[in-house]
Amino acid sequence: MSNRKFNNILETIGNTPVVKLNKLAPDGFNIYVKVESFNPMGSVKDRLALNIIERAEQSGDLLPGQTVIEATSGNTGIGLAMVCAQKSYPLVLTMAENFSIERRKMMRFLGAKVVLTPAALKGSGMLEKAIELAEKHGWYLCRQFENEANAEAHSLTTAPEILAAFAAERLDYWVTGFGTGGTLKGVSRVLRKKSPATRIIVCEPDNSQILGSGIPQERDDDGAPLGSHPLFRPHLMQGWSPDFIPRLAEDAVTDKMIDRIVPVKGSEALRLTRALAREEGIFVGVSAGATLAGALTICETAEKGSTLLVMLPDTGERYLSTPLFEDITEDMTEEELDIARSTPGYRFDAPPPSKPDEDQDQAERPTAPEAALTMLSEAISDPEHPVTLYALEWCEFCWSVRKMFARYEIPYRSFDLDSVEYQKDNLGGNMRMALEARTGAKTIPQIFIGKEHIGGATELFDAAIDGSMQQLLKLNSVNYNESIKDDPYSFLPGWLHSR
Repeated sequence: MSNRKFNNILETIGNTPVVKLNKLAPDGFNIYVKVESFNPMGSVKDRLALNIIERAEQSGDLLPGQTVIEATSGNTGIGLAMVCAQKSYPLVLTMAENFSIERRKMMRFLGAKVVLTPAALKGSGMLEKAIELAEKHGWYLCRQFENEANAEAHSLTTAPEILAAFAAERLDYWVTGFGTGGTLKGVSRVLRKKSPATRIIVCEPDNSQILGSGIPQERDDDGAPLGSHPLFRPHLMQGWSPDFIPRLAEDAVTDKMIDRIVPVKGSEALRLTRALAREEGIFVGVSAGATLAGALTICETAEKGSTLLVMLPDTGERYLSTPLFEDITEDMTEEELDIARSTPGYRFDAPPPSKPDEDQDQAERPTAPEAALTMLSEAISDPEHPVTLYALEWCEFCWSVRKMFARYEIPYRSFDLDSVEYQKDNLGGNMRMALEARTGAKTIPQIFIGKEHIGGATELFDAAIDGSMQQLLKLNSVNYNESIKDDPYSFLPGWLHSR
């Protein structure tokens, strides 16, 4: 990696590593992978996001402060969110509701607005919504599936990086999916000129072979697809193959840039994505495993000694809520529990061994300072703030209470006893002693409604379930959303849900 300094995050896009596989490559073959998760937002789409925006700026199609809009399965949207945040453009993204939740959260975290479209309308539905919104509001539509700036990004960056990596070694096969078609078109046209011996292999889902079907995609005058391709079927590889043939991918077919199209099973994509992590230490998404599966298919008939480069488009972190992680539990497995039980301390299922002087330590606990007791009494008696939360900033149980209050729209005042304000003169520690002296409770959080002590998180949840919380809120004239019927225990951290 370079030790140079960068003026902004956008300068770190590209120059991703090419890494040799040492365990998953068949004997007699050299398989390298280009790990695009090393881009700042974790995917190959960072490249197109930057080039599309910069070309639009240069052409005058995108004006300062104008809203940008695009349809995305996630990675392009995340890349655009980064670029637009750095360049101060408002961004709206449309995305089918069935794509992973992590993606929409990442885009919103970066400041974008995300408009979900019905899963039944597939990728073409989210694209049509983006077009509709752009026309209605005068926003700049990126059109990643037709925009030449997408392919150009890869001709200018990805392809030269590949040629440089294999300057001293013949590259026999370059293996990729097609996605938007930008990587495929942009890289393949450079390889055809600069490395004509390299055969270009494109992969697609075996149950949705639209690129290899020979059936053309219907389009409007701008090149955008008119609905789904007739052979499209849902598949496991998010973002790898939409329900239509992008114009840029079709260009690669028309210009005879593809030597072979390889169908890939979804189960193989999942298996090899996990194998990349567990055997090679390379943490990537399902499309990466799918593309590797295509490369291994090529090895079945290729000449021994061949060298292959496989594109790995993104990181595995945006697939946590997908079938890729269905066998990864949040709780300890039996094997992990056995390890935990092998020593006596720090266990969930048993208290630690008692210390000989523990009882003496308890007896010598100092009493709470009078000033802290007074502060506590005044705070819980304040009629302007009937709901009081004593919390810690880092505590997951405290955040569970905060989430519940937000969901129920309950106004409250929080005293965060580990904050900077409460560190001075050990005020936070003194307030904890005051809480223990008043309530007998040593733990945080502690909640009061009026002067009534409710208890911690679980006591609050129980009070919500039996209705006593609601009664106290009304008694103290606290307005809240009475229509909420959520299970309060659903606000607890995920690792506690099965306990």
